[in-house]
Amino acid sequence: MRLRSFAEGDGELLAVETAVGLVAASDLVPGGPRSLAELIGRGPDGQAALREADHAAASVLHTSDLVELPSVPAPPNIIAIGRNYAEHAAEEDAGKPRAPEIFLKHTSALAANQQEIVWDPEYTTSVDWEAELGVVIGRTARNVAVEEALDFVFGYTAFNDVSARDLQFGDLQWARGKSLESFGPCGPALVTADEIPDPQNLAIRLLLNETIMQESSTRRMYFSVAEIISWCSRAFTLKPGDLIVTGTPGGVGAFREPPVWMADGDTVAVEIDVVGRLENTCRTSESRLASVAM
Repeated sequence: MRLRSFAEGDGELLAVETAVGLVAASDLVPGGPRSLAELIGRGPDGQAALREADHAAASVLHTSDLVELPSVPAPPNIIAIGRNYAEHAAEEDAGKPRAPEIFLKHTSALAANQQEIVWDPEYTTSVDWEAELGVVIGRTARNVAVEEALDFVFGYTAFNDVSARDLQFGDLQWARGKSLESFGPCGPALVTADEIPDPQNLAIRLLLNETIMQESSTRRMYFSVAEIISWCSRAFTLKPGDLIVTGTPGGVGAFREPPVWMADGDTVAVEIDVVGRLENTCRTSESRLASVAM
């Protein structure tokens, strides 16, 4: 299934992409789920019922009347992996990490497909892109073996780990530079795991104003999706709905000569085979924190 999330009043509307169009999940089965978290919580049986529902009689939604949300609207955590592609490590003059390098990105950074990426140019002047495959956990995972790890995946999405490099490299850790609001575009669709039996065979690319800046394949990851899930689950419990972003290929702006930064009016798009295309426009804002020391 291809799932998308929209705002509905103070809550969510979960939709399924079908042959007849976009359909509310709550209309497809009796008492159907209204949110992604609710669907994940129903487990395999609830998910199978939605997958097997008859789409023909359902009312088609009109996206022009809806406000899109991130494809993972409310993950308990965003867990990110650094330096997971050889070419990205190489452009940083770094070797293969001993193990997956974990950092956390604040959930308030999330943004939807077509939502603007916004930053204050008095706060950061070096805003960069990172195309990544996002992995959504479907059930509680703790001390999971690599061989079983993909059984804990609910689905996959496209993610842009937008990074304020001056903040990231100036701090002792990466959280602030990675977590400015709107610096986590995610979407537009969440593709369930049954549609992607092998997450290590997906082409991934990033386009800045339709010029390809990153182009690689998930098979070039140092650590596979399964290895990442297993490694994370040894350190902490992965919760249903957690979003893991699995690292970016080479070609980011920071390590080009000269560096290339995103600017007001730029369009940035992440494309992942099967998963889809995530697109956002960049905007700078006037300073609202001029009196606050950085």
